[in-house]
Amino acid sequence: TSGKPNREIPHCDRQSVLALQPLWDFVRTQEALIKSPFFPVLFSFTLYAAFCLPFVALDFFSTRVPALKKYKIQPQMSPTLGMMVLCVVQTIYHHIVCIFPVTVAHWYWRPVSLPALAPDLSKLFLDVIICLLLFDFFYFLWHLLHHKVPWLYKNFHKVHHKHVSTFALSTQYASVWELLWLGFFAAVSPVLLKCHPLTEMTFFITNIWLSVEDHSGYDLPWSTHKLVPWGLYGGAPHHDLHHLKFKFNYAPYFTHWDRLFGTLSHAVSGDGAPAKTPKE
Repeated sequence: TSGKPNREIPHCDRQSVLALQPLWDFVRTQEALIKSPFFPVLFSFTLYAAFCLPFVALDFFSTRVPALKKYKIQPQMSPTLGMMVLCVVQTIYHHIVCIFPVTVAHWYWRPVSLPALAPDLSKLFLDVIICLLLFDFFYFLWHLLHHKVPWLYKNFHKVHHKHVSTFALSTQYASVWELLWLGFFAAVSPVLLKCHPLTEMTFFITNIWLSVEDHSGYDLPWSTHKLVPWGLYGGAPHHDLHHLKFKFNYAPYFTHWDRLFGTLSHAVSGDGAPAKTPKE
């Protein structure tokens, strides 16, 4: 065979598929890297670090440029260098001793296959949205359970609530138990939908970005929640309030489950004073 992708597709879908074909052809040139057992952990950690960097820069400059402070959700609270370093060290440690072995096992049991054709553009977009909704649902249930059962909160989820004022590098400051479940929810969603590998990668990229933005501590003019209409997406203010007040906003991204369960709150963070956490 020539090795060229088979583009025998219906005429009505041709334009939508071919829109992504050049990108997919480039991705397939990196097939050896993508099929490596090291790729998943390098992919996730590199993206996470890259997405955190702009907010780390904002944390640095907002203490020196008053005009930037108006975008902080809790303007009187700023992460210290020590807090950031601790988060980075823990993240690296967890990626080495926890996430890497799990991704190698996943790589062994589910070998990567790269089809010749790119996915349909509209289907990729729809599948990513559905994956985000599934992840949001799975984590909402897990999160609610770990707040309602004191033993689960104290032993597994309390670590993530150390910071009542969130900042980007606190995104993955969590117990190994919580990180494993988050990884499972992220991995299983595209598997359930039988997503194209490019769709799966797009979902992972989007999910990592949204999780970092959620914990950034900034409400910027271009923040995602301002781009999604009708208050369907909570964004950083939604999740920051959860860390501050504890008993509201359990869903990581969207607002419909909190609305349905009566746990949605739009209350402002106030003067940035730390909220009281439950008794141990």
